[in-house]
Amino acid sequence: MKENIAILLISAAGLPLALQIKKHFPAAEVYSREAMDDVLPYASLDAIMQELFSRRKALVFIGAMGICVRSIAPYVKDKYTDPAVVCIDTTGRFVIPVLSGHIGGANELSKELANALDAEAVITTQSDNMNLWALDTFSRLYGWTVRISGCEEADEPSKQMNACITAFVNRKPTALLLDIRDKGTDYLEKTCPDHVTIFYQYENIRQEAFELLMIVSHRLYDTRIPTLWFVPKVLHLGMGCRKNMEGDAKEVYRQISAVLTAHRLAPEAIADVNTIDLKKCEPILTLLAYGVVECPFRTYTADELKMIPVPNPSDKVEEVTDSPSVSEAAAIAGAEGGPLLIEKQKSESGPGNQYTFAVALDKTACRRGHIEIVGAGPGDPDLISIRGRQMLEKADLILYAGSLVPKELTLCAKPGATVRSSADMNLEEQFALMQTFYTQGKFIVRLHTGDPCIYGAIQEQMNYFDHYGMDYHITPGISSFQAAAAALRSQFTIPEKVQTIILTRGEGRTPMPEKEQLHKLAESQSTMCIFLSAGIVEQVQEELLQHYPPTTPVAACYKLTWKEERIYRGELKDLARMVRDNHLTLTTLLVVGEAIGNRAGTSRLYADEFKHLFRP
Repeated sequence: MKENIAILLISAAGLPLALQIKKHFPAAEVYSREAMDDVLPYASLDAIMQELFSRRKALVFIGAMGICVRSIAPYVKDKYTDPAVVCIDTTGRFVIPVLSGHIGGANELSKELANALDAEAVITTQSDNMNLWALDTFSRLYGWTVRISGCEEADEPSKQMNACITAFVNRKPTALLLDIRDKGTDYLEKTCPDHVTIFYQYENIRQEAFELLMIVSHRLYDTRIPTLWFVPKVLHLGMGCRKNMEGDAKEVYRQISAVLTAHRLAPEAIADVNTIDLKKCEPILTLLAYGVVECPFRTYTADELKMIPVPNPSDKVEEVTDSPSVSEAAAIAGAEGGPLLIEKQKSESGPGNQYTFAVALDKTACRRGHIEIVGAGPGDPDLISIRGRQMLEKADLILYAGSLVPKELTLCAKPGATVRSSADMNLEEQFALMQTFYTQGKFIVRLHTGDPCIYGAIQEQMNYFDHYGMDYHITPGISSFQAAAAALRSQFTIPEKVQTIILTRGEGRTPMPEKEQLHKLAESQSTMCIFLSAGIVEQVQEELLQHYPPTTPVAACYKLTWKEERIYRGELKDLARMVRDNHLTLTTLLVVGEAIGNRAGTSRLYADEFKHLFRP
């Protein structure tokens, strides 16, 4: 939308606002009836409206609301095709969405414009003001296709959608079935209103207890009440065919759709068409993908496909393609290892024009167990990332490093969640607990201090997960070395003096690689952040003094950002005494280098002669 905005000035008084908007939306074009610099002229409002209404995503009027409404009235047709229309008064005080608030994005645009102009967005849409979902935007936001059933009294799709929206915003009892997982379902789970009950299995829904059923699924169900269906694109179609196959791509799609429907799968859920690279130029396949389904067309080498186990390998297929499977293997490849829902099917578009197809479900869409490794940050509960907090709020199991992570970080757990410290557990016990929840299809958060990739001991856990084929992901966190820089009010990189930060530790029970011993790293005199080494501080000091001057600034940072935080500054020659005298042990980060407290040196980034894309 940002690249397709027209700003219409009713008078020259609106020009300063228009130019301010262009700073935030550089591609926007400004139209005025009066000749002015940096604007496009128009002879009459009616003429310019006739020209712009159908080919612009958004129209921004700067002037009186009445003029705006009268000028667009002859061209308004349908909220599913009309552009977003926003009106701003010439003082820049109010930004008002006039047309296509949800589908066209006028509400969203109004909020962006209000932020840019320091104005007030006046939103009148009921669902927005009640903080309820805007159901008619889900298709645009998440790429879902809409199906509606049980609203036969409304004879048009738009009226059927409005009937569902009315029931929802009037807080009628609503059931929500989520049998897949994607970005949209994560949002629905996190923001679910109190009149909506979430289900994960269709069989558990007592439809007579609800007045509206909403479904996010690739599956087709028999429903008895008004149902608003959102079909996500999570099915991957794998195909093989005879060389130079002829036929009608639309008929092929009709045949495939019939099989999908018979298997209770929605044809609209097809995300892409997949095949072997030997078939990348087959017209029937490219026409099917690009012309009929309107989806990506992906190909794989025989070497890639032959490595994928399939239920129906074929010697004949292998003889021709060098892979024992095309359709099944390509479907699984497209689904990134997701399960086959329809095994190889044979069909033809006419005599001698045989083809095969199979369908797999996207691996990431499967509602199965998932492990999220989350970086808790240095300790302060407010320093966990937004995503990290969201993961904790949805977790069925939170397994946290109790000796290093404050328990306060787990207090946002949802009711009924299991919260366990791993402080007294060995690796096998931790994995056994996570595996129990995983096999039940639960969501697990493994909560580590700081950023889990820095001395987080996650490698051995991921080894388990990989071995058992478990789904997992890492959410990074703020490391204590970053918290140290903030607490010390220091920039750890100083122009033309120190440009490297070394994150390391001293040699304790776990040996250090010879090339990474402290005295060797100290040669660079970089800013060095030394973890896990308060217990061997005398050795650390001795090695550092081989290259750093005795007066080099140091800091010993204990429990950074915790309530118990203590920070001691000094010189390198006194580091060991400083740590011992203050009884600093675990969770102490040692920092050494001239960057601590340094205020000398100026970056060239903001120098007047330093030109770049945003400051030519």
